[in-house]
Amino acid sequence: MPTFAPDNFIFLKKVQMKEQKTYILAIESSCDDTSAAVLLNGKVLSNVVATQKIHEEYGGVVPELASRAHQQNIVPVVHMALDKANIGKKELSAIAFTSGPGLLGSLLVGTSFAKSLALGLQIPLIEVNHMQAHILAHFIDEDGFDKPSFPFLAMTISGGHTQIIRVDSYFDMTVIGETIDDAVGEAFDKSAKILGLPYPGGPLIDKNAREGNPGAFRFPKPKVEGLNFSFSGLKTSILYFVQKHTAEDPGFIGENLKDICASIQYTIVNILMDKLRKAVKETGIKQIAIGGGVSANSGIREALKAGEKKYGWKTFIPKFEYTTDNAAMIGITGYLKYREKDFSGHHVTAKARFKV
Repeated sequence: MPTFAPDNFIFLKKVQMKEQKTYILAIESSCDDTSAAVLLNGKVLSNVVATQKIHEEYGGVVPELASRAHQQNIVPVVHMALDKANIGKKELSAIAFTSGPGLLGSLLVGTSFAKSLALGLQIPLIEVNHMQAHILAHFIDEDGFDKPSFPFLAMTISGGHTQIIRVDSYFDMTVIGETIDDAVGEAFDKSAKILGLPYPGGPLIDKNAREGNPGAFRFPKPKVEGLNFSFSGLKTSILYFVQKHTAEDPGFIGENLKDICASIQYTIVNILMDKLRKAVKETGIKQIAIGGGVSANSGIREALKAGEKKYGWKTFIPKFEYTTDNAAMIGITGYLKYREKDFSGHHVTAKARFKV
């Protein structure tokens, strides 16, 4: 049963009046990007993202610095999103926001702002699960991009998550496989750090891998039961590999960087594809949708496309700007919840952990 804020009757009245033309303002602040978007009936009118460069010098996201930057960015980002969408605050039907999972300090900034604005405008408030949003990004109305039909399998791959999820409807999702330690994005970034590449290193691994030989070096693939993943052992093996070879030859990384990156990427992609093939075999579902920042990786995209020919999959890959953390995916989730009148009360809180 959906819950409503205290002035329930005002919200219901506004919902009824705006069913034909629904404007959703969405706010995303789960990690180090502050983003706001405006959607009209599932179509993106604006999607503004402010990135935080300060973390590069630390080699990773510093939570305290991230939350402070969100406080500085959120007002101008929301203003820009409304301006680009060419609408005023009073035209909004509801406000959707990321309540989790993520960095608690960062989430609190977005949550507090969304609650205050919704209360001031007397419109519904909609909390969104960040990981669900990565999956539902596939349902944004975008020319040239097909939408999966139910049921389908979703692979969410990011710096904090690696999951295979069975999706039976918009909000009926079951995790059937997940990492038991580190996420795939962390494996990419930590491998890059071992190689001396700057943060964020995942995209640099991908860039160098395109020009390298994926068979130049071999790294072990972990043996994990079922559909679960593990990447901690792989990171350790890469560390020992680099230490051994640089001890023998100090110029080893510089001379072999592209081949090392290609070999690392090849191993990680194969780990993902092995589990995905198993999931398809066990469920009989051949529609595959990917989401999360790591889904921008060219090796993963190529492997999925190759699977279409080899295994008869139908692959769905969202528009590039909807793969990383962004408010448009929060907005489409908010719109789908709005249609079901699934609103949140103002008692809602940020959640560092939030199960799909």
